[in-house]
Amino acid sequence: MSGHGTPIPMTARAGNPLKGIADVPGDKSISHRSLILGALSVGETRVTGLLEGEDVLDTAEAMRAFGATVERQDGTWIVHGVGVGGFAEPSDVIDCGNSGTGVRLIMGTMATSPVTATFTGDASLRGRPMGRVTDPLSLFGTRAYGRQGGRLPMTIVGAKDPVPVRYVLPVPSAQVKSAILLAGLNAPGETVVIEKEATRDHTERMLAGFGATVRVEDAAEGRVITLTGQPELRAQTIVVPRDPSSAAFPVCAGIIVPGSDVLVPNIGLNPTRAGLFTTLREMGADLSYENQREEGGEPVADLRARFSGSLKGIEVPPERAASMIDEYPILSVVAAFAEGPTVMRGVKELRVKESDRIDAMAQALRAAGVEVEEGPDWWIVHGRGADGVQGGVTAESRLDHRIAMSCLILGLASRQAMQVDDGSPIATSFPIFETLMRNLGADLVRA
Repeated sequence: MSGHGTPIPMTARAGNPLKGIADVPGDKSISHRSLILGALSVGETRVTGLLEGEDVLDTAEAMRAFGATVERQDGTWIVHGVGVGGFAEPSDVIDCGNSGTGVRLIMGTMATSPVTATFTGDASLRGRPMGRVTDPLSLFGTRAYGRQGGRLPMTIVGAKDPVPVRYVLPVPSAQVKSAILLAGLNAPGETVVIEKEATRDHTERMLAGFGATVRVEDAAEGRVITLTGQPELRAQTIVVPRDPSSAAFPVCAGIIVPGSDVLVPNIGLNPTRAGLFTTLREMGADLSYENQREEGGEPVADLRARFSGSLKGIEVPPERAASMIDEYPILSVVAAFAEGPTVMRGVKELRVKESDRIDAMAQALRAAGVEVEEGPDWWIVHGRGADGVQGGVTAESRLDHRIAMSCLILGLASRQAMQVDDGSPIATSFPIFETLMRNLGADLVRA
């Protein structure tokens, strides 16, 4: 499947219970960062378990364009880095496809090197605002020239004499935080990022693992992350844990499809990423953690999800939003099969993802017979119970992988089949989704 080619309509309908083991791909966030930090290191970084979806492959190609050597050998990715400040100027435009994470992290990485690069992406990415990243990067001395509204295509002129930055995040965003920290690597002195609400912390963990000096402190103003600039990063061997955001789809399918019992092994449960699973358990889902352990400094467990016919709607704490922001579309599907309203607040970030995810899911759920209320920073799904969702409509994926997958999972438990107009964007993050779900017993076909 390709997020850039001919649309691929797909249909999902209720059928057999879902049974078996769902081996989901590697964590996308860690995959992006492994390639980027490997490219900034001295020596050979080896990465196993890398997510080989289009988003991550586009980041690999970008690192090559900036001068790093990136190769795949027998399932292991090998990166020969150029060191902090060693990026060469790309000879062509950097195409980041559908990946907001990729483009924003790469912009930050090159922002304090004296090179110029032009970035573009697919129609969805070209519609997303970049000012939230380019504004703080300008404090280093970086310049950005894009379309109206701060949109791609955009040319970034790296700072020749960067200065360190102290920046308070106006809204919780791991992408913005990470872009600033990556820019701070090639700036002298200490770069400081302050976040009022904790977001996923893979960048801080991995920077420390590669040899950077990073301090994280809790203060009255929030979580203070301090990075000492101009380190020599040391190449690493990385085993990428499996992606909790991808695991969300077979887990939630197992919870809402009658008779199901699905095991999803080796899932990263970093506390800044595991909010969905906490929420599902609060709703009464039969979801258990098995074989809990730690791998590479990250908590990991096998997740077992069984059909849960007595789900209850809840109010999700707004402070949990940052730990599950990508999972609200699939949570809204589970909420449709619960009794009573599920209230989600503090989620305005969903309005500026690959699509307006609140609007996209609200439209799909309403068409399928579910009442949804929404506002700028909140939405409420009024659940219809385990057997109450009609389905029987075609939803627009809007070039958004998570919308496409969420609507297909909806179809696996609805009274009538659900179709998405284009399943091709799924390849950006979960290229084996179709095969994996079919192997569990899902009636999922290309229409």
